[in-house]
Amino acid sequence: MVFTDGAILKNNRMSELVPSDESESVEGKTNERESVSFTYAGARAGFLITLPVAMGVAGYGIAFGLLANQAGLTLAEATLMSATVVAGASQIVAVELWANPIPVAAIVLTTFAINLRYSLMGAALQPWFKHLSPTQAYGSLFLMADENWALTMRDLKNGTGRGAFLLGSGVAVWVAWVSSTVVGVLAGDTIDDPTAYGVDFILAVVFVALAVELWEGKSSILPWSVALTTAIVSSQLLPGQWYILIGGMAAGLVEVLRYDW
Repeated sequence: MVFTDGAILKNNRMSELVPSDESESVEGKTNERESVSFTYAGARAGFLITLPVAMGVAGYGIAFGLLANQAGLTLAEATLMSATVVAGASQIVAVELWANPIPVAAIVLTTFAINLRYSLMGAALQPWFKHLSPTQAYGSLFLMADENWALTMRDLKNGTGRGAFLLGSGVAVWVAWVSSTVVGVLAGDTIDDPTAYGVDFILAVVFVALAVELWEGKSSILPWSVALTTAIVSSQLLPGQWYILIGGMAAGLVEVLRYDW
């Protein structure tokens, strides 16, 4: 009985401290994150919604295929890399560093730095993915790329509860990436300079479109500005692709300070 009275008193005090509309908003977000399901319908939605973006990824895949061909990779080698790595920026850096003998240490360290951002992206999905089984969660994360991660975050934040969205969207990106790699390698013998056709600009266009989707108004100005400024400064001071991770971490720190402190 004492415990019950104490709980009631605590709840009353909390209701006094937290405005009712704010507490309802927090409760609503919590319920949205707890009602996550992993269904065929969710995967299908992710696949279909991501198809337009996957076309942009295909253009980038062609560029990788061309570079892989110029670096001396065979069709089988380039295709296997795209099918198992599924990381465009890292793969392009790897083939640009490709030499004989292969500089293994340089490639590993550079690609590691580039892909560290995926740890931040995966952490952002944790509030929803903690309700999935390990097979569902990690199977989906294998197919996570920048493009379908952004679309998945938007979908989950909208309260759809489609835990399989990332998997379906990842399949769309994977198919486009692997098939376009094949096209790029086969076309490598006839196209010497991909930049002459604007292929190198395709990914930039895709990311601009994704940024528009993720824009949340004035609340996005501060973290985005911090990320941009930090990334630019870091790119001038540090070698390699560390500026990607540093920019993301700086923006994340700003958000923590804003909302938790």
